[in-house]
Amino acid sequence: MSDSTYVPPKTWVWEPGNGGEFANINRPVSGATFDKELPVGKHPLQLYSLATPNGVKVTVMLEELLAAGHSDAEYDAWLIRIGEGDQFGSGFVGANPNSKIPALMDHSTTPPTRVFESGSILLHLAEKFDAFLPSTPAERVETMNWLFWQMGSAPYLGGGFGHFYAYAPEKWQYPIDRFTMETKRQLDVLDRQLANNSFIAGDSYSIADIAIWSWYGQLVLGRLYGAADFLDVTSYHHVMRWAQQIDARPAVQRGRIVNRSFGEPHEQLHERHDAGDFDTKTQDKLQNNDA
Repeated sequence: MSDSTYVPPKTWVWEPGNGGEFANINRPVSGATFDKELPVGKHPLQLYSLATPNGVKVTVMLEELLAAGHSDAEYDAWLIRIGEGDQFGSGFVGANPNSKIPALMDHSTTPPTRVFESGSILLHLAEKFDAFLPSTPAERVETMNWLFWQMGSAPYLGGGFGHFYAYAPEKWQYPIDRFTMETKRQLDVLDRQLANNSFIAGDSYSIADIAIWSWYGQLVLGRLYGAADFLDVTSYHHVMRWAQQIDARPAVQRGRIVNRSFGEPHEQLHERHDAGDFDTKTQDKLQNNDA
């Protein structure tokens, strides 16, 4: 831990290149920095994303819809390389003024409907196809409770724990301890909920599971930040059972590699424009039966 003590200035001033893995794209202003239109493929649903946990939510949802027989959920998935600043192109900013992935353009409407924020995209698709969202009022509210729990909680995991544990230019004890405690508290919340429920919101697999698995399921399965041992994730038995159950679903296995440009080559599918894009090599890695 650094011995220095940061004294905030009277007025904060941005200093470009302030350290850390994402220093080249961090800035205190919004809007496009260059002109570039977004590509448009052959399907009504056009996704612009990267296989971070927030991006994985949407590709898993789309693959689950297709697996459930919703053929109108066919989509084109275009790779947005956030490390290279693709999200600051004029076309992407038009789709999401917040310059964050994922962004969806739904061309089934005239004019096309832009949908940004991963939770909003999940809800849009669930309502559009009447799938993975219970229809009874009490079950629907419980599903929404947990969807919004994820939206509010994951920034502590990603921007808090993940950043200071894995990406900050120096490891400082205070933020790591602070966000480790919060991450473990959240895992305990999930473990207690799953102790008496097959899925997050009850007996049915829903958009709440898709949203939460993409962050916390992948965390306990050892896919985020190299921190599984540090967090003692195996102690959360119910979360682990649930994470493994969802991970076994073929649609999840497909969805998590779409727009993936890192990791093992056989787990990367940079763009997806048709089901046939999952080539033979990739298909050999996927199970052929739904969980």
